[in-house]
Amino acid sequence: MTAHHTSPPPPGRDTTIVLDLGPAPHDDPALEVHGPLDGDRLEAALDQVAVHHPDAPAPPHRIDRHGPVRHTLRLFAGAPGAAFPWGLLADLLTHPAPGTRAVRSVPPTTLQRELLADADAHPGRHVERLTWAWHGRLDLDRFRASWQSVVDRESVLRAAFGDGSEPLLLLHDDVDADVLWLPQGTVGWPDLVEHDLRRGLDPRLPPGLRVTVLGGGSAGRGGDTPSRVLLTYHHALLDDFSARLLVREFYRAYLAGGRLPGGERRPDIRDYVRWLHRQDTAPARDYWSHAAPRADAVSPVPLTAAPGPTTGRTEVRLDAALTERLTAWAAHWGSTESGVLQTLWAVLLYRASGAEGPARVRFGVAVSGRGITLEGAERLPAPLRAPLPLSVEVDPRSTVATLLAEVRDRILDMASYEWVSPGQIRDWSASSASASSASVSSAAEPSPSMSSAAGPSAAESSPSVPSASAPSASAPSASALPDGSLLVFEGGPRTVDDLTAELATQGVRVGRPEPLGARTAFPVTLVTRRDDDGGLVLTASHDRSPYADATKALTDSASLLTEVPYLAADSTTVADLLRLLSTAPDVPVPAAAGPSHAPVPEAPAELPLVPLREATGPGAGTVCLVQTHGLPRARYERLAETYRGPESVVLLRTTASGGHAVPGAPRDTDPPLVLAAFSGGGTAACEIARRIATDGGRPPLVVLTGATTDDAAFARTLESVAARAGHPR
Repeated sequence: MTAHHTSPPPPGRDTTIVLDLGPAPHDDPALEVHGPLDGDRLEAALDQVAVHHPDAPAPPHRIDRHGPVRHTLRLFAGAPGAAFPWGLLADLLTHPAPGTRAVRSVPPTTLQRELLADADAHPGRHVERLTWAWHGRLDLDRFRASWQSVVDRESVLRAAFGDGSEPLLLLHDDVDADVLWLPQGTVGWPDLVEHDLRRGLDPRLPPGLRVTVLGGGSAGRGGDTPSRVLLTYHHALLDDFSARLLVREFYRAYLAGGRLPGGERRPDIRDYVRWLHRQDTAPARDYWSHAAPRADAVSPVPLTAAPGPTTGRTEVRLDAALTERLTAWAAHWGSTESGVLQTLWAVLLYRASGAEGPARVRFGVAVSGRGITLEGAERLPAPLRAPLPLSVEVDPRSTVATLLAEVRDRILDMASYEWVSPGQIRDWSASSASASSASVSSAAEPSPSMSSAAGPSAAESSPSVPSASAPSASAPSASALPDGSLLVFEGGPRTVDDLTAELATQGVRVGRPEPLGARTAFPVTLVTRRDDDGGLVLTASHDRSPYADATKALTDSASLLTEVPYLAADSTTVADLLRLLSTAPDVPVPAAAGPSHAPVPEAPAELPLVPLREATGPGAGTVCLVQTHGLPRARYERLAETYRGPESVVLLRTTASGGHAVPGAPRDTDPPLVLAAFSGGGTAACEIARRIATDGGRPPLVVLTGATTDDAAFARTLESVAARAGHPR
C-alpha cells in the first residue's frame, strides 16, 4: 500500500521517499523523492544495491524534477518488481549508514575481464613498472600528499575488482595512496626491483598504483646520488599512457605544494564504460569477422637453435640522427615509424615461417584506444590500450612500398573499431568461420603439414597458451588474448606545458620514466619508445619458451630499421630485404617442451674477412671495413660498390658475440691501408690497428663516421684518405 500524496518534509529533515510500484506486475515503479537528489547520489545508491545484490537487474531510470526538493524517480526494471530490492534503494537514498565509506560499482569492460582472467591464470602477468631518477631534494611529506591528491582526483586509482565469477569494478570514495620510502643504503636498487617483481600487484585491492622511493627525504638534500622512483601498476586498471599521464598530474600537485585544484576528473572510467555500452557492435562485428586473421595466417615466433632462459629481455637504441632519417623516410612513403616497424616485423615473421611464395602472417599490434568519440578520452587514465590482431600477405616479389601501404591501410581500417577486445574479435571470427562452411571451420586448427611448413605456431611454442575456442564475453578465459607476438609503440600524453622546467626552478631535476617491461600473454613482445635525445629504444622480451629468441628478433629489427632509410621503397622488393638479413635461412627448431631435440645442422661458417671489391691493380692496397654490430652486410656492400679508388675493399665481420676476429692478412691481399667503420666500430678498428703495429706492420689509418652518413660521401672520404695513406710522409 502506498500513499500518493505526501507533504514534503520540513527543511533540514532527511530525504523522504515515496515508492509507487504501480499496477501488477509492478514493472514500472516510481519513487517520489522529497528532498535533495542529484545524479551522483542516485548513482552511488544504485551501485551499492549492485554490490549487495549482484544478481539484481540494473534498471534504467528517469528523474522528473518538480522543484529543488521534490522529484519523481522512475525506474524501468523490465522484470517483475520483486526482482529488484526497492526497499534497499529507498534506505540508501534516505538514510545511508553513518560512518561507512561509500562504494560504487560499474561493470568492467570486456578487455578488463580478459586481462583479469589471464592474470588469474598466470600470476605475475600484466604488471608494469615505470622508473625514473629524481635529482635534488625530495620533500617526503609533499611527495606523499601529492600522490594522495592524485588518488583523490582519479577514480580509477580508487578502483578494485570484486570477487566472483562476474567481478564488478568497485570504486571507493576514500583510499589511501600506497607510497613506500626506503632510505638510501637500505637495499640495492636491483634487489628492490626484484622484490617488487615477486610481490606483484593485486588488482582486487585498492589503490591501483604503488609508489616506491629509494633515497631522498632528510638524506636527499641535493647530493650526488639521486633518488629512484618505482611506479607499479596493473594493465587491467591502467595502460602505459595512463601511467605517464598520472606522473604529470603528480608533478602538478608537487609544484602546487601537494594538492591538485578541483575535484574528480571527468570523464573517468565510469563514463568510458557507459560510452562502451552505448556502442553498436554490429559494424565492429562485421568488420572483424572479415578482417581477423584467417586460419592460414602463420604466427611463428623467432626461434633459437639451443634452449636458453624461459624469459629474457634485451634492448637496443637507434640514435636521434638515424631516427630522424627513418621518420622522414617513412613520411615520404606515406607511413610512420610504427608503420615501418610493423611492416618489417611482417617480413621477419615471413622469414621465420620458412615460406617460399606469398604467405599471410599475423601478429598483435597495441592500439591506444583513444581515437574514440568520447570527449576527453585523450586525457583519460584507464585501460584503453588493447592488443589487436593484424594480418597481411607478404609476397617476396612485391615492393616494400606496397607492403607499407597495405599495413598502413589495415591499421587505419581498424582504428574505427579499436575499442573492441581480443576476445570479442576471436568470438566474431570464430562465428563467421563456423557459419561459412565446414571446411573453413576445420581449417581453424592447422594441419600437421601446415605446421611443419610454416614453422612452429605460437601455441606449439608455448604450451601454456590454450588453443580452445573463443570464450564468451560474459566468462572470458585466459585464452581470450591472442598468441604469437606483439608490437607496442609507446607514446605519452602530448605536453602542453614544461613541468620539468618548473621543477628545475625548485631545485628538482627528473628523468624520463622508463618501463621495466610487463609480462604479457605473448611469447615475444617488442616495445618501441623515444628516449630523451629523440632516438628510438627497442626492447624485446620473450616468455614461456626457452627457444623464443628475443635477441635475434631485436637485432634483425634494428638492422632493417637502420637499412631502410637508404632504400627506394618503390623499387626494393621484400626479397631484397630478406637478402639483407642473412645469406643462410634459419633452421626451424621445435619449441614443444621435451627432454630431447633432434640435432641441428650447423650453417657453414663464413670467413671473418670477406672480399667485397677487387683492386684494380697489384700493390694498390686495401681498405678494410670493420663491421659495426647490428649493421647489415648490405650496407658495406653498397659502400664497396660506390668506392672508386684503386684499392681492394674487404669486410671484417663481427662474431656471434659482437666482437671481431683479427685474422692474419691473406697472402694474396695487400696490407690494409685504411680501417673504416661506422659509429660503434671505432674501438674495434683502433684495437686492430694497434695489433698490426705490435706485429711490426705499419698501422693503418682509421676512419669512423656516423651510421646516417651518405654512402657516396663516405666513399669519397675513404678514397682521399687511402690516397694519402699510400704516400706516407
